[in-house]
Amino acid sequence: MNVKLKTLPASRYVGVNRFDPIRFYDIPVLGRMYKRRVELCLSLCRGGERVLEVGFGSGVSFFNLAAMYREVHGLDLTADTAAVAAMFAGEGIEVALRNGDVMDMPYPDGTFDTVLLISILEHLKPQTLGAAFTEIRRILKPAGQAVYGVPMDSLPMRLAFRAMGINIGEHHFSTARDVRLAAERILKPVAVADMLSPLPWLGPVYQTGHFTREAD
Repeated sequence: MNVKLKTLPASRYVGVNRFDPIRFYDIPVLGRMYKRRVELCLSLCRGGERVLEVGFGSGVSFFNLAAMYREVHGLDLTADTAAVAAMFAGEGIEVALRNGDVMDMPYPDGTFDTVLLISILEHLKPQTLGAAFTEIRRILKPAGQAVYGVPMDSLPMRLAFRAMGINIGEHHFSTARDVRLAAERILKPVAVADMLSPLPWLGPVYQTGHFTREAD
């Protein structure tokens, strides 16, 4: 399923810190790459009753998720949940947002049809990924899906971030391979795919993972 990301101008988004990638969305080429990674993750979401986005940030996926699910929930370490929720309420989208950590999520067992994590898991240390996926599995309904996206770790990618003034090694601790292997230990694989850059010299720049919770 092809998904077109529905967004507002980047200046309209509120409640996030200076590291949120929404600041890149209106930049030619780079902005298209950032949007495309979200679109690829959204294309894997099956719809249903209830979705949780972990690390929702500015809520850039919320318009699309609201069209696919009856309830949209979000969990984020630092976002101003009240400001983000109020902005979307003004656009006719009701979202239930909380501050919290993927390692200890404040939801009952078996709550969600889908747990979505876009550019979140690479920020965890490899030794903690198993615990994160165990917690994701806990809050998924039986046969529910976990969908994630993580950047690829390569020299061209590190140089590209460095050109933007970002030392990615200070923020990304787990590779796409680390994340995939951890997911495979806890959940059932459906598909893992790479996203290629429109700039050939960058090669694969992003990886999406689709996994499900098997019934107990």
